[in-house]
Amino acid sequence: MIGFKEFIELDEQSWKRVNRVRGGKVQRRKMVSLRPGYRMQAGKLVRMSAAEKRKRHLSQMKAARKRRPMLSRILRKRKLSLRRRSTAGIK
Repeated sequence: MIGFKEFIELDEQSWKRVNRVRGGKVQRRKMVSLRPGYRMQAGKLVRMSAAEKRKRHLSQMKAARKRRPMLSRILRKRKLSLRRRSTAGIK
């Protein structure tokens, strides 16, 4: 008989499929790893090298720096569009 803990470990999925939907059509179906330090390559989980992890981290930090100045503009536009929707009677 399999124990509950072993059942949970077997039941866990280590990747998920991410869809990008634009205008009701699925444009891209991508498999993404859920395990930290691993990436998908040819449909299998592959461990990332330390250099790749470092490069990804630095790229993410740079992207966050670029996004930060535009954040107030993004939030203002979202607020305006939500206000327009509420006045039009759409939630």
